Amino acid sequence: MGSSREHAVWAIQQYGFDAVIAPSFSDIFRNNCTKNGLAPVVLPQAAVDKLWELIEADANTEITVDMERLLVEVPSAGFKESFPMDAPTQHRFLNGLDDIGITMTHADEINSYEKNRPAWLGK
Repeated sequence: MGSSREHAVWAIQQYGFDAVIAPSFSDIFRNNCTKNGLAPVVLPQAAVDKLWELIEADANTEITVDMERLLVEVPSAGFKESFPMDAPTQHRFLNGLDDIGITMTHADEINSYEKNRPAWLGK
């Protein structure tokens, strides 16, 4: 699932969503989601089907995506399903980091390198 257009992610976010849940995502869409702060949550098809049933029965159903525990929950229905996410991606979401933010976590090392790099590299 997913579009290769970054605008697709922006549209989902502008509609108010912080996560998108599906059985799979294309690599491009998943990367666009991650880079723009939209959590791409992969659940088994049976779990996605169950979420659809719950939403169709009550459009106001609240779905919680817990990024610390990597868990999707619908407390009102007793629904819980864990999902996989690699540690660096989880870290991005938990700390609100984009590519620039990740780079800036290394600001001290970058500054040290720039101060100590060979003169022939220029300043």
